[in-house]
This record gives sequence, structure tokens and C-alpha cells, in this order.
Amino acid sequence: MRKAAALVLLVGVTALGSNMAEARVDVGIGIGLPAPVFVAPPPEYYEPAPVIVQPAPVVAAPAYYDDAWQARAWRERQWREQRWREHEWRERQRERRHWHDDDDD
Repeated sequence: MRKAAALVLLVGVTALGSNMAEARVDVGIGIGLPAPVFVAPPPEYYEPAPVIVQPAPVVAAPAYYDDAWQARAWRERQWREQRWREHEWRERQRERRHWHDDDDD
């Protein structure tokens, strides 16, 4: 039995090893000859007719710069309203804190 197992093992290793041990050298010789080339003639070019586009006229409306004082007044009014809201909010927070501090007693 041992001899049969050894023989099967030897045949298997020989069969698998023979493909790996194959080595060869390839030598190729080639002579390149160019094939005949046919080139199509260039297409004829026709220049398109010129297109003339006249730009639209620019019209500017008259500008009045007398509104600068109104813009300043509006910004000042907005600033004052924001400060008033902040003041009211702070007052409410103080009152709320005062009432909540009394609850802890």
C-alpha cells in the first residue's frame, strides 16, 4: 500500500511539475512594408456671408441723488427700533429672573 501511495504521489508531482518546467525561446523576424495610402482631397471651403449686427442703443434713466438723507433717516430709525427691542428684552429677562429667583426659596 505504501508503494502504491508513493507511486501515485510521484506521478502527480511529475505531471504537475512538467508544465512548470517548460521553457522556450521565441525568435521572430518581420519585414514591415507600408501599405498604399489613399488620401481624400481637402473639402472645398466657402466663406460664409458676413453678418452685421448693430448693438441696441443704451438708454440711461436720469438718476436723482437727493434720497441720501432719507436713507440715512431710515437706517437711524431702524437702529433706534432695534435698540428699543433689545432694551425691552433685557427688562423682561430681569423681571423673569427676579420671579424665578423667588421660587427657589
